[in-house]
Amino acid sequence: EVQLQASGGGLVQAGGSLRLSCAASGFTVGDFTLGWFRQAPGKEREGVSFISGRDGEIFYADSVKGRFTISSDNAKNTVYLQMNSLKTEDTAIYYCAADYSLIPQAMATYTGNALDVFGQGTLVTVSS
Repeated sequence: EVQLQASGGGLVQAGGSLRLSCAASGFTVGDFTLGWFRQAPGKEREGVSFISGRDGEIFYADSVKGRFTISSDNAKNTVYLQMNSLKTEDTAIYYCAADYSLIPQAMATYTGNALDVFGQGTLVTVSS
């Protein structure tokens, strides 16, 4: 079965850190672009960060540049999002997703519902 399992969310104070994990099964992360969207209450989905398994190309949203780092461990078939210097505005449900065809920047701006794999969310809450 093709699926993504996200984990690592939680409650953290502003300025703190969390690491999200996205474990893939049924496919190889090295063949796909994977990464993270987030959606806060009352807001539209936002593409946060994506990495190409083929060439390592990376995209970060301006809102997280310099604070978040995405990485891929092909041996574990898992993608990670290290989130540092968290702000209250980072509070959202974070979803991991994968697509075979899209490059990272294209995936970040994709607004449809036809990505190859879309995982369940993990809640990140940043308190002031």
